[in-house]
Amino acid sequence: MRERVLEAHGLRKTYGSGATAVHALDGVDFALEAGEILVLLGPSGSGKSTLLNVVGGLDAPTAGTVRYRDHDLSQDDDEALTRYRREHVGFVFQFYNLVPSLTARENVQLVVDLVDDAMRPEEALGMVGLADRLDHFPSQLSGGEQQRVAIARAIAKRPDLLLCDEPTGALDGKTGRLVLEAIATVNRELGTTTALITHNAVIAAMGDRVVTMKDGGIASIVHNPTRADPAALDW
Repeated sequence: MRERVLEAHGLRKTYGSGATAVHALDGVDFALEAGEILVLLGPSGSGKSTLLNVVGGLDAPTAGTVRYRDHDLSQDDDEALTRYRREHVGFVFQFYNLVPSLTARENVQLVVDLVDDAMRPEEALGMVGLADRLDHFPSQLSGGEQQRVAIARAIAKRPDLLLCDEPTGALDGKTGRLVLEAIATVNRELGTTTALITHNAVIAAMGDRVVTMKDGGIASIVHNPTRADPAALDW
């Protein structure tokens, strides 16, 4: 059994009120285990992104609890959640959110300057296969390369949790596989606990566990005894 580094119980997230209320999460129990890759699968509107935002400290639940190790995040104020995100969580989104006027190295340096014991930007970029693109600006990089810069930026602070929301959603299959290989490399070499959202069922094969969501709840949890090499995925 792996150690559970994060546990959530009875998570509810409601937007609005009355007849127009939207129940994005409806009583979700969820856990992340040390060193795993967990794939969150499901259609748009199933609650995947809301769940990741809550466990990542970007949003607060309407009800329920979230514990990171022995700390109850549900009781944290905005300042404490900011500290949790800065010290423990790396985020990768579908759109890269790079600063266009900064090079790849400088985009990663932005995060390095915020934390202690960070990687050098060169080390983080080398881990995702961009050692030869350090001084390129985003406009000089392909979509897949920009996403790998975003991954390097997220992992440079050595986060305990890496949360990826549709990291291949804007990419073709060949480029997407390179991005997934980078995520798998980070998981393997750093032991980073990773949760990855996708609507693409093919990608589920790279996860240790696959959690399928539907209508704000968890429909199923499947364990993969042997996770697939991202390079072998075909979509």
